[in-house]
Amino acid sequence: MKITIFGTWYVWLVTGTCLAEVWHEVMCIDIDQNKIDKLKEWIIPIYEPWLEELVKRNYKEGRLQFSTDAKQGIDFATAIFSAVWTPPDENHRADLRFVKIVAQTLGQNMDNYKVFINKSTVPVGTGEMCKNIIKEELKKRKSPLLGGDLEGGFDVVSNPEFLKEWAAVKDFMTPDRIVCGVESEQAKKVMNDIYKSFIRADKPLVFTDLKSSEIIKYAANSFLATKISFINEIANFAEIVWANISDISKWIGLDPRIGSKFLHAGIGYGGSCFPKDVQALIETGKDFWYDFKIIKATEEVNKLQKVKIVDMLLEKIKHIHSQLNSEGLPLKSEEINYFPLANKTIAIWWLAFKPKTDDIRDAPSLDVIDRLIGLWVSKIQAFDPVAMENVSRVLWWESKLTLTYTNYEALKWADALLVLTEWDEFRNADFDKIVELMRGNIIIDGRNIWNKDDLIERGFNYEWIGK
Repeated sequence: MKITIFGTWYVWLVTGTCLAEVWHEVMCIDIDQNKIDKLKEWIIPIYEPWLEELVKRNYKEGRLQFSTDAKQGIDFATAIFSAVWTPPDENHRADLRFVKIVAQTLGQNMDNYKVFINKSTVPVGTGEMCKNIIKEELKKRKSPLLGGDLEGGFDVVSNPEFLKEWAAVKDFMTPDRIVCGVESEQAKKVMNDIYKSFIRADKPLVFTDLKSSEIIKYAANSFLATKISFINEIANFAEIVWANISDISKWIGLDPRIGSKFLHAGIGYGGSCFPKDVQALIETGKDFWYDFKIIKATEEVNKLQKVKIVDMLLEKIKHIHSQLNSEGLPLKSEEINYFPLANKTIAIWWLAFKPKTDDIRDAPSLDVIDRLIGLWVSKIQAFDPVAMENVSRVLWWESKLTLTYTNYEALKWADALLVLTEWDEFRNADFDKIVELMRGNIIIDGRNIWNKDDLIERGFNYEWIGK
C-alpha cells in the first residue's frame, strides 16, 4: 500500500519506518525542512535501538520518503496517518491543535477516498471532532466527495500506538495487539491491508468502535501507572515495618491475576506517556462530570515518590554528626536542620526517565535536581549515557549543575550519590573506585539495583526503596 504519515519524531518515524520494512511505500510529512533534510542524510535525532539501520535501508531502497509537501503526501496515499505530538496544555489536557491541522489539511486537499488514521494518543471524542473538521473543509470546497449526507468520501479510524521507548521497533514489528476503531467495512479492509504482515495467531488485529479505541490507550497507561504507584505505596509501608519489598513484589507477582510487570519499587514513573496520559484522562473525566479517584491517587503518589530520594538523603545527612562548617567546626543543630545541603556536592547517576532512552520528559531526575537546588545544595554533578544533550538543553541556565563526561567523574569529591535510573550496564560498578573518588559515603539507590549487604560491608551508608 501507499501510506502517508504526518507527525513529529518518535511515533511518526518508527511507524513510517516499520511499515516500509514490510514493503509498504511510505511518505513521512513534517513542516520542519531542517528535520527532513537531516533524515535524508540518515541523521536520526532520537535514540532508539535498530531504528537508524532500518531508516537507512528503507530510504535507500525507495520505500521510505521524507517531505514537507502536505498536498503531495495526501495525493500519494489512501491511508493518511496522523502521528503528531499531543502534549499536555496548561490545564493538563491533551493539546489537539496539531491533530486539527492535519484534519484540516486533509479536507483542504483530498480529491478521492481517504482514511484518516489517528495514531496519536487522543481523548475520547477526537475522532468525531476530526470527522467534523474534514466535513467542514469539504463543504467550503463544495467537494462532490461529501455526497448527499456528507458521508462516503472518507473514513476516520482510531489506531492507538503501544510503543515503549528503547523497544519501539520491536513493539511495532511484533505487537501484543493492534487496536483499530472503525465505522465502516471499507475502513476495516484498509486497516487489515496495512497490518496483515504483522498479524499472528497470538498477535491479534482487533476491531472496535471509535470511542472505545480512543479510551483503550489511556486506560492501559493509567493501569500500568497505577501498578507502579501501588507498589511504591507498599514499599513505603514496608520500610516503616522493616519488611522487604523485593520479596513482596516477587511473590504477589506470581499470581497470574496480578502479574510481575510494573511491580518494581522505585522513585516513580516519568516519560512522554504515563504522566500526560494519566493527567489527560483525569481532565477528560471532568468534561463528563466523572471523578477518577483511583487514577488521581496514582498521580499524587507518583508526585511524592519522585522526590522521596531527597528526603532520604536529608535524613542521612542530619544524622551525620561529623558535619563541619566552613571553619572546620561541627555545625549547630539549627544549621543542620535548615541548611543541610549548603556545603554538599551531590552526584547523580543517570537522568533519563528509564534506561536505554534519552527521553527526560517528566523524568524524576528533573524533580530531584529542582528540589536539591531549592535546598541550597552547593553543587550537583550528574551523568547519563545518552540523555546529556537533552538535559543541557533543558537546564542550561543552572549554574549549580555540572554534567560530566563519565559516570565516575561525577563522583569526584561528592558527599552522596543518588541513583535515579536502572541501567543494566552499571549494575556491576567498580565500588573500590567509587570509594576512592567520593568524599562522603552516602548512596541512595532509587531503583534498587545493588545489594545492600555488599555495600554496607564496603563501608557505604546505603539506602534503597522499600527495604
